[in-house]
Amino acid sequence: MHSQLVVGFPIEVLSEEARRAQLVVIGDRGLGGVSGLLLGSVAVALGAHADCPTVVVRGEADTPDPAAPVVVGVDGSPTSEAALAFAFVAAAARKVPLVAVHTWWDLLVDPALAPLLDWDAIEDDERQVLAERLAGWGEKYPDVPVERLVTRSHPSRALVEQSRRAQLVVVGSRGRGGFAGLLLGSVSHAVLHRAHCPVAVVRPETEAAG
Repeated sequence: MHSQLVVGFPIEVLSEEARRAQLVVIGDRGLGGVSGLLLGSVAVALGAHADCPTVVVRGEADTPDPAAPVVVGVDGSPTSEAALAFAFVAAAARKVPLVAVHTWWDLLVDPALAPLLDWDAIEDDERQVLAERLAGWGEKYPDVPVERLVTRSHPSRALVEQSRRAQLVVVGSRGRGGFAGLLLGSVSHAVLHRAHCPVAVVRPETEAAG
């Protein structure tokens, strides 16, 4: 283990170190003025910009249950694929199951049309979407049991709920659709703020797990 004292602003120093690192691990709050924030600005900045995956350590338990699963959010975006790669490696290394969470959200549906929709058919389609996203991963990691969870819910709400039983939640740095233009995707940001266990944020070009 190598240690050194580096003088500088935390975001700049850690971002530079991330260029040659496999993984950056940070607490969810900083010192000084940052300590009053719900989530430290350093953690948010690294989650958005670090050149390697960033794990933000948070949650009530000092030592997560070693048998608890790894949870990953899957939406089919490039960041989702990177998160899947990281999550499978993490679950395999820990010898625990992987819970793949895929949600669908009907916020834009006209309430007048809602009773006319075939919600069962929509859910079946979403299950197929998740199956397609997971295709090939089972063959690559045959020793990792995979639980598929498809639910009609907001992604962040579902992932935070699953974090109660997880030792790690893995999310992409950005979502799809309108969320893609944000500095850090709204789902990732919400999970970082509210998860009950450590959270790994993975950008599309940072797929290796530690």
